[in-house]
Amino acid sequence: MKKSLKIKCPAKINLSLDVVNRREDGYHNLEMIMHTVKLFDILDISFESVPENKLTISTDSGFIPTDDRNLCAKATRLFLEKANITGKVEICIKKNIPVGAGLGGGSSDAAGTLLALNKLTLNPLSSKELSNLAAKIGADVPFFLYGGCMLATGIGEILSPLPTLKNVTILIAKPKYGISTPFVYKNLLLDEKTPHPDTKSVIEGIKTGNLELIAKSCKNVLETVVVDKYPEINQYKEIMKKHGAVYSLMSGSGSSVFGVFMDKVLAGSAAKELKKLTRQVYLA
Repeated sequence: MKKSLKIKCPAKINLSLDVVNRREDGYHNLEMIMHTVKLFDILDISFESVPENKLTISTDSGFIPTDDRNLCAKATRLFLEKANITGKVEICIKKNIPVGAGLGGGSSDAAGTLLALNKLTLNPLSSKELSNLAAKIGADVPFFLYGGCMLATGIGEILSPLPTLKNVTILIAKPKYGISTPFVYKNLLLDEKTPHPDTKSVIEGIKTGNLELIAKSCKNVLETVVVDKYPEINQYKEIMKKHGAVYSLMSGSGSSVFGVFMDKVLAGSAAKELKKLTRQVYLA
């Protein structure tokens, strides 16, 4: 019998992002604080038990693949193999999270696929098993199984829960272009001049609700790679600060910029100005 499920997959912002060092395996050790926001992709997923696996992915976006390059496809194949299940899976992705924005849309969709398939097949896998599968898909994917606010260390797979921010409005703006994550990390220079955030103080600010402490202590180290090549990053940050953002940063490896506002009206004022520069502006 065919079963279907609709699931909301949230975007994330990086309240702070530090790259500690480069590992021998080519990856980087990170200290980043991720927070889900109310900007969602919507997945319609169906599962029908049949003797052979069959996967179909469709989307309303022309910017994401519908073949095996899609992270939802990788999540599906890993899940069916681990659960020792065969079936026909159909996934329809309504794309609201911009692509190439540092907001984790693809990772969130992959996590949503794992959660949905587990529910549709009566939960054959434990939370730990789902997390292990998620880590094989991408460093951000385990976080999206849980959401909220978390400190992510290692390559992003070691998660420690933190309180969520209260009574704030998040404004997100993405330039017309995306930025390649591999490009950013390949060109990241870590030396004694690299400005690093004070992650411990950011965490203290989150736990005590002290946005000023967060603003003073946070940074996104990856901005050092992109701001010269992509001047819109600083332009968007300055517009948000001008309109009253407590602080503003690039999210992830870009290209989106977010601002944290205490006043929704001020956030709306910033959004109005930013919409003159880009159509991809979101109040979350």
